[in-house]
Amino acid sequence: MNRGFEEKSGQRRPSVTRRYLIKAGVAAGAAFGPQAITGFPVVWAQKYKNVTLRQFGTGVSNQNPIAERCKKDLGITLEMTAMDTDSAVQRAVTQPHSYDIADIEYFSVKKVFPTGVMQPLDVRRIKYFNEIVPIFITGKFPAKASPSDQGTAPHKVEFVDGPHSRTFAKHPTEWATMIPTIYNADTLGIRPDLVGRPIRNWRDLVDPAFAGKAATLNIPGIGIMDAAMVMESLGKMKYGDKGNMTRDEIDKTIAFMIETKKRGQFRAFWKTFDESVNLMASGEVVIQSMWSPAVAVVRSRGIPCTYQPLEEGYRGWAGGLGLAAHLNGPLRDAAYEYINWYLSGWVGAYLNRQGYYSAVLQTAKNYMTPNEWGFWMEGKPATADILSPQGKVMEKAGTVRDGGSFYERMGRVACWNSVMDEDRYMVQKWNEFIAA
Repeated sequence: MNRGFEEKSGQRRPSVTRRYLIKAGVAAGAAFGPQAITGFPVVWAQKYKNVTLRQFGTGVSNQNPIAERCKKDLGITLEMTAMDTDSAVQRAVTQPHSYDIADIEYFSVKKVFPTGVMQPLDVRRIKYFNEIVPIFITGKFPAKASPSDQGTAPHKVEFVDGPHSRTFAKHPTEWATMIPTIYNADTLGIRPDLVGRPIRNWRDLVDPAFAGKAATLNIPGIGIMDAAMVMESLGKMKYGDKGNMTRDEIDKTIAFMIETKKRGQFRAFWKTFDESVNLMASGEVVIQSMWSPAVAVVRSRGIPCTYQPLEEGYRGWAGGLGLAAHLNGPLRDAAYEYINWYLSGWVGAYLNRQGYYSAVLQTAKNYMTPNEWGFWMEGKPATADILSPQGKVMEKAGTVRDGGSFYERMGRVACWNSVMDEDRYMVQKWNEFIAA
């Protein structure tokens, strides 16, 4: 019997209970030990071969190989649309009948879910729910350093009280806003061959030594979080919650960023993955806000690039799959089947190989070699070259992942991407900074 499942009406169904919460913590830890579950055969009938599901989200996880594998395993055709973070939020709210699956970030849930365009998910229908990493359920790791609750920590917006609720629950229930799929701990990317000295702190992003060769991302709710990490690193501010600033904190942060911009610190303000890669690969920028897989792409081109661990910690983010409010009947059944497939291992391993983390560690491990798992998850030196999902060499044998193991990285998240109470005001001020 799978851990965390109880017999109900002759079927195995997960239950969100105190016993589950304990088991979920144990399961997450066990994934790194010799007793990790292995060898799940994944076999699905082709009963959904004529079904099409429309999914949108950022390019981080809306990737063609996932759709191709889904078609092969389930028969479901995924019509994927990739867009930037802000556009994804706008589409979720303003075009609710244009999609079936919303692949959005957890901080977006705070904006999107209360509008009623998405429906709560019955976690009893999610086969691997009791194996999901517990930071999405309780916000904590068992007997390990746990990420900060600053910002929109995923567990804060994971549950609602019932099948028709739009209000976030303070404790786990049997109704979820989304099912988590992907997450990571973000920091600065650097060109170690060009910066000329060790980089240890967020404040290095605004060091005048890198004037004209630094960049930050132009996504307001994320960019201002990086700015806050810089401000605290400089000792200029101590925020009550970097992910939920007061107007005064926003004003002071933006004033500093405008001052820094006017002195010529920033070469660019990027919005997309490819922009960040090109800036770093070309050498136009030597230090910038960056995403882990973008660093990996630069390195795969033979160009030195480091995803630099910093003393103040990381900025965390997470994403998941949610259901449109209009979805019902056979299409909704297919959507649940798709989500169960998503958590069953192949996709998790595919995402892990790009530097992200999967929501269910045990199943992803079954699709990875011991060398891959040791490198990406345990912080061990690679025993052979590490390859991308496309078969390109990403890391040479002997390399250790920047930042170390899963627990070392995710346990040092200092704040999460968020939607602030003063979000509209913050966006207005951020746009003043970009236009300055």
